Amino acid sequence: MKTDVEIAQEAQMKKISEIAAKLGITEDELELYGKYKAKVSLEAWERVKDNADGKLILVTAINPTPAGEGKTTTSVGLADALTRHGHKTAAALREPSLGPCFGMKGGAAGGGYAQVVPMEDINLHFTGDFHAITTAHNLLAAAIDNHIQQGNALDIDVRRITWKRVLDLNDRALRHVVVGLGGKAHGVPRETGFDITVASEMMAILCLASGLTDMKERLGRIVIGYSRSGRAIRADEIGITGALTLLFKDAIKPNIVQTLEGTPVFIHGGPFANIAHGCNSVMATKFALKFADFVVTEAGFGADLGAEKFLDIKCRLAKLCPDAVVIVATVRALKMHGGLKKTALDKVDMAALEKGMENLEKHIENVQKFGLPAVVAVNAFPTDTKEELDFVEKKCRELGAEVALSEVWAEGGKGGFALAEKVENAIERENDFHVLYDEKARIPEKIDTIVREVYGGKGVIFTAAAKKQLAEIEELGLDKMPICMAKTQYSLSDNPELLGRPTNFTVTVRELRVNAGAGFIVALTGNILTMPGLPKHPAAENMNITEDGKITGLF
Repeated sequence: MKTDVEIAQEAQMKKISEIAAKLGITEDELELYGKYKAKVSLEAWERVKDNADGKLILVTAINPTPAGEGKTTTSVGLADALTRHGHKTAAALREPSLGPCFGMKGGAAGGGYAQVVPMEDINLHFTGDFHAITTAHNLLAAAIDNHIQQGNALDIDVRRITWKRVLDLNDRALRHVVVGLGGKAHGVPRETGFDITVASEMMAILCLASGLTDMKERLGRIVIGYSRSGRAIRADEIGITGALTLLFKDAIKPNIVQTLEGTPVFIHGGPFANIAHGCNSVMATKFALKFADFVVTEAGFGADLGAEKFLDIKCRLAKLCPDAVVIVATVRALKMHGGLKKTALDKVDMAALEKGMENLEKHIENVQKFGLPAVVAVNAFPTDTKEELDFVEKKCRELGAEVALSEVWAEGGKGGFALAEKVENAIERENDFHVLYDEKARIPEKIDTIVREVYGGKGVIFTAAAKKQLAEIEELGLDKMPICMAKTQYSLSDNPELLGRPTNFTVTVRELRVNAGAGFIVALTGNILTMPGLPKHPAAENMNITEDGKITGLF
C-alpha cells in the first residue's frame, strides 16, 4: 500500500494559476511562490468583497482517539465530491506547525487520495507565514527587554511580564528560561520562557484580523504585562506597532494550493493559542466565500473544542453563519470510546459500539444546540461490518442527523458522492444559528455555560490562582470577551481518561490569560501546554531526504 507522501509525490499538479482561474482569480491577482503555490492579493478582495457569500460547511469530529477519525481527509474529499457534483467549490484549511510535524504527526493535509498538494511544502516551509509570526512575536519580546534596559519609563514589573518568546518547534527545555544573564551589557535578568509559535497571540490575531489596519489595531491592544502599580501595559506603549504590522504585509494574504483532483484550497493561519481552534483565518474563509459557491472548512480536534471555538469565537467576531456541520467518526474510534483497546478494534463488538456512540450523540446534540443541521460522515475502514454501519446510521437518524459512508481516503472525490448529497440536503434544512453565551456576561458564567451545555459537565471550579486572576481581569475591565477553552481533546471532560460521554464531572480552570489583541480570554484546564515536548519516538526520526530532493517518511 502506498504511503500518503508517495501518493502526493505521484500527483500531476496543475499550475496554480490554472487552479485559481477556476474561481475567477486572475494571474495579476496572484503572487507566485514557485509553480504550485501562491498568495492571493488584497486587490482581489476589493474586487469581490460585495459578492454574495457561498455556502459554508464546517467539518468537525468526535473526540479523537488513537484509532483515527480522518477529519481533514474528509474535508478534502468532500470538497472534491462537491466539485464533481458541478459546484464551484473551494476548501479553506489551516496550515500545520513544524512542532507537530516533527513531533507527533497529524493529518494536516489529508490522506490517501483526498489530499492537498504540494503536501511536503505545506507540512514544512510553505510560504513563510509562520516565520513572520515568530519574528514579530520575538521582536515585541526584544523591545520589551530593551525598554527595561533603557530606563523602564513604563515602570514594567519584570516579575509580571506575560509576553514570552516563541519557536515553531516542540522543545520542552525552553518552557522556563532566564534571560539577560552575563552582566549589565546583556540586559536585565528575568525569568521567562518560550511557547510554540502557534500558541502566540499573534497567530490568533492573524487568524481573526480582517485586514492590515485591523491587524495593527489588534497588535497594539496586546497586554504584554503589568506595571508595578498593577496597570495593564499594551504593546502600543512599547512604540513598535507599525514595525510589527509591516512584518505581516505578505503573511496576511491568503495562500492558495490545490487538492489531488484540482479543487482550489485556501490554506492560511493555524491553530491559535495551541488549544484546538485549528481552523484557517477569517480572511481566507471570507475570500473563499466570495469566490466559491460552496466552501468546506474545518475546526480542530473534536466538536467540543474546535467547533465550539469556531462557532462561539470566529463566527461571532467575523459575523459568519455556517450552513451545515459535518461530524466525522469511524466505527473503530467509536468502539474505543466504548472501552475497547486499539488492538481489539478489528472484531465486532456491538456493546462497545453502542456505548461509544454516546460520544457521537453528544456532538450531534451540540451542533443542534447552535441551531445548525448536522451530517455524520462515517469514515470507512475495511474492517467495518454491515451490522456496525447499519447501527450507526440508525442511531444518527434517530437523533435527526443525516449520515453517509465516506470512502474518500481510497477513492477521492468519487468516494464522497453520498456525503456530498447529504450535505446538499442539510444546507436546505432550517438554520437557526446562534452563539451559546453573551460575551458581556461574567467569565465564570460563560465558562459554566460551555462546561454544562457543550461538555455535559455539572459546573466549573477555579483554583485559588485562577480566582485571583479573575478578580484582576474584572477590575481592569478586560472580561467582556469570548472564552477560548484549553482542555484535553481526548475527552469531553478535562480528564483524558474519561472517554465516551462522561457525566457528573466538573472542569477545573487553573489559569486565565487575557488575549486582548485577539479578542478573547484563554481558560487553561488540566495539563495543557503551550510549549509541547517531543515524544519518545518523534516523527522526525522517520523522515529523510535523498540526493535528488525526494522526501520520505513525512507521512
